[in-house]
Amino acid sequence: SLGERECSLQRRRQKLVEEAPASGLSPATRKKIWEAALRLGHHLNYRSLGTVEFLLDRDGNFFFIEVNPRIQVEHPVTEMVTGIDLVKEQLRLAMGEPLRLTQKQVVQRGAAIEARVLAEDSEQGFLPSTGQIVHLKEPGGPGVRVDSLLYTGMQVTTDYDSLLAKVIVWDETRQAAIKRLRRTLQEFQVSGVATDLQFLQQIIASPDFVAGKVDTTYLEHFAPQEEEGGQVLESEVALAAAIFAHRKKEQQGSSHASTTTAGSSWRMTAWQEQMRGSH
Repeated sequence: SLGERECSLQRRRQKLVEEAPASGLSPATRKKIWEAALRLGHHLNYRSLGTVEFLLDRDGNFFFIEVNPRIQVEHPVTEMVTGIDLVKEQLRLAMGEPLRLTQKQVVQRGAAIEARVLAEDSEQGFLPSTGQIVHLKEPGGPGVRVDSLLYTGMQVTTDYDSLLAKVIVWDETRQAAIKRLRRTLQEFQVSGVATDLQFLQQIIASPDFVAGKVDTTYLEHFAPQEEEGGQVLESEVALAAAIFAHRKKEQQGSSHASTTTAGSSWRMTAWQEQMRGSH
């Protein structure tokens, strides 16, 4: 057993935020859940990576839901707290190789949280959003991981799932991880399609989430507050203006490439680099 993940924050039965380990879980209950999952795996003669899902009630009783015989979207939080590459281990098992770890060698450290960035408009009833990615700046730094295939110019359609990226953070404590995730979500920039980034930021900042007091119905009653002072709108207008100016400058530079001197080419390159690094 590689530990548990807390996945209660869901909208229409789709997970939005996941974390490991689960907050507020007593050591005794945690041990019982692990043992139950292992017993089921032995009973099924299961040989692969998989996830056993349980539902926990207010009294600490847990009930079996299902087994997912596959890697899951939220697997990075387990990787972050255990240091184990789950995809690699699953492939090794599929090739007939034995497990390289014993249960005693599985050690969890710190806390990890994952947030799903979706192409959905949270201000319009979470309607799917389509378009072309015209600007992208993914966050980074110590303890930050972003899993995505996003790139500038990418076409986002309704032919696939709305998941654009997964933002995963790690820190030594849950409270530190929450602070890191808030900063990371604020730094994530993507334009061309509507996303749930602002919605995620408000969830992470909500007192109940910070206190670890959320359940599977939490988002049914969660009411995001409107941003004050039009700061979000001003930021988006400024970003759009910068992108427009950048593209206009590139077009001018391309049309006059034959008459451009070496000095002006260097100035253009420097300006472009500044634009790429701007917020």
